[in-house]
Amino acid sequence: MIVEWNAHMFSSELDRYPFYPQATYVPDASSCSPDPVGDYMMRMDSVGIDRAVLVQPEPYGDEHRLLLDCLARDEQRLKGTCLFMPQDPDAPAKLTALVRHHPRIVALRFHAHRGKESYLGSFDDFAVHELWRAAGELGLVIELHIGPNYADQVGRIVAEYPSFPVLIDHLAEPQLGTSDEYDDVLALGDYPNVTMKLSGLTHCSQTTEPYLDLKPLVTRVARAFGPDRLAWSSGSPHFIVDSLLDGWPEQDRAKVKGLNLARLAGF
Repeated sequence: MIVEWNAHMFSSELDRYPFYPQATYVPDASSCSPDPVGDYMMRMDSVGIDRAVLVQPEPYGDEHRLLLDCLARDEQRLKGTCLFMPQDPDAPAKLTALVRHHPRIVALRFHAHRGKESYLGSFDDFAVHELWRAAGELGLVIELHIGPNYADQVGRIVAEYPSFPVLIDHLAEPQLGTSDEYDDVLALGDYPNVTMKLSGLTHCSQTTEPYLDLKPLVTRVARAFGPDRLAWSSGSPHFIVDSLLDGWPEQDRAKVKGLNLARLAGF
């Protein structure tokens, strides 16, 4: 089974799906599709993606109307993540209400890296703990778009809630941190509830797919997290995984291509 957990949906219909006023960025609506999920399902068919988790984009904030409309288009193949702001005191209640009404929401995403400090100050903050705990108690995966400078903080909160599954996006954006900070990222592999996504490779590669210049980095990450807690997303699953993890047996590469994410997402 091939599973992708990565795609953002953006719509050109701004009247129906307006952007969040405090968004840290917004895309050019003229470049967005009137049918983003239809376009994405064509990608699924062409690449051979069996299941997918759609990721709530930052520009829509905690307004999930577009995401929910997209999920309604294919109840068998699609699930989604949500986004709420830790500084919003009503965020845990909003999260609970959303998940109870829409059980195909399987994860809550946090953002924190250099250049995006507006979502939270620290993972040690009380409000972050409240939202993290609410997500875990609802059975959600806690998805983290973090930079290496937040990894040490993340280690503390992961240790406090060892039964809550955690999924880290984009190799934790290695280009946004120092070598010492990235050692803290690799140390998160010591926690059995943490999975790392082999995604966002275009953010730090200087070459084209399959991004062979990142093979030394991917080898270190693979050693830290192992075949049961590493997960491909974005690009070609076979080309990227088979090229960057060519030393792994086929059954382990199959886990990276989709079986690990299928387990996390409940497919």
